[in-house]
Amino acid sequence: MMQDPFDASTIIFALLAIFVLWKLRSVLGTRSGAEKPPAQNSFFKTSTATNDNKVVSLPGAAPPPAAPAGAPADPRRWQAYAEPGTRVANGLDAIVASDPGFDLDSFIAGAKSAYEMIVTAFATGDRELLARLLDKEVYDSFVAAIEARANRGESLMTKVVSIDKTGVFDAGVRDGMLQVTLRFMTTLISVTHDKDGKLIDGDPEKTVSMVDLWTFARAAGARDPNWKLVATQTGH
Repeated sequence: MMQDPFDASTIIFALLAIFVLWKLRSVLGTRSGAEKPPAQNSFFKTSTATNDNKVVSLPGAAPPPAAPAGAPADPRRWQAYAEPGTRVANGLDAIVASDPGFDLDSFIAGAKSAYEMIVTAFATGDRELLARLLDKEVYDSFVAAIEARANRGESLMTKVVSIDKTGVFDAGVRDGMLQVTLRFMTTLISVTHDKDGKLIDGDPEKTVSMVDLWTFARAAGARDPNWKLVATQTGH
């Protein structure tokens, strides 16, 4: 006697398969090919073997137009940050000579994002993030401070309320490294509690004004486009 190929068990399994496929579609959705790529902070981005574009730009920012070959540099191109012929302007010229893709406005935008990330990561003790953004020597000093704080049982909360002004304090190419020192004028809330939760420094209801000089650097001509924090100091 011949068995019906469409018996009850076959129908049940077919219905189950249709149900599973429907659930997957409802959860995962479909791809139309028009989806936007995820945004990234390209001040610190992953380098690839074929990536020759070292422009430091935030997501969505258009790359700076290339100057015609042999065209003289505009002496006023840094006027928002430095007067022509000054040490800073000459240093920025040297950076562009080494890296024609360097765009100062986009670099500063990325550095401001990095400033907030680093300050917050130091307060929370996020070593993984700090390791990505800091030079080894600076990283080691930050970690030493984090460990000393932890040994005392203290906790730190820091919030960047605003970055009020950012200027170029110094720039240049030194020992094969592109370097830019920025002067950050910021408004923060920073409080420290002891191991018992008692407030021992700062006021959660009051802001403080800070001036910091941070130097970012990366190797000239390197395929790795990432800038790292190599020095910090209190400014005036």
